[in-house]
Amino acid sequence: MPVKNQSKITCLFVDIGGVLLSDGWGRDSRALAAKKFGLNHQEMEDRHNQTFYTFEIGKITIAEYLKRVVFYKKRAFTRAQFKQFIFKQSTECPSMIDLVRKLKSKYHLKVVVVSNESRELNTYRIRKFNLAKLVDFFVSSCYVYLRKPDTDIFKLALDIAQVPARQIVYIENTSMFVQVAEGLGLQTILHTDYKSTRAKLASFGLKV
Repeated sequence: MPVKNQSKITCLFVDIGGVLLSDGWGRDSRALAAKKFGLNHQEMEDRHNQTFYTFEIGKITIAEYLKRVVFYKKRAFTRAQFKQFIFKQSTECPSMIDLVRKLKSKYHLKVVVVSNESRELNTYRIRKFNLAKLVDFFVSSCYVYLRKPDTDIFKLALDIAQVPARQIVYIENTSMFVQVAEGLGLQTILHTDYKSTRAKLASFGLKV
């Protein structure tokens, strides 16, 4: 949220899932997968939760993740079919991407992604939706072996960005992560929809 006598904003930290794009492999997508492929949803969720941390910080590949969560026993479908389903769950939020693009151009902002995503899915989403044209660099959990809400991932992003925390607005759709970032001095927006986020950005002096 804005503070009195705030500094000029020169950088945006943004999440990918839930802000620029849909969630990559969230709870709803896993429920759809369980239904489509005839899996025991609760069993799948339990196994997912047991290994997802190592998946998101890049310590196992998607093949290893699927072996642990789905293909620990014989299935009537292939790994390729299941992987394709995962990737197809990703959709863009065009209004948010366009908003960030316009603000970056108008105010010469540095744009930094701070995101929890597995390596193969992160790479696919960056390429599929041309995010590298919008984002200056990616502090993704799978690349830096750190994961939100660990404060170290934000500290690393600050070190790489070389921008004071008070000059950054962080757009995130998870309230805990917003609170952690605020504890480090970042200005924040808890993203719920395009209209309210655009208004909050305007209150920081970032108007389209």
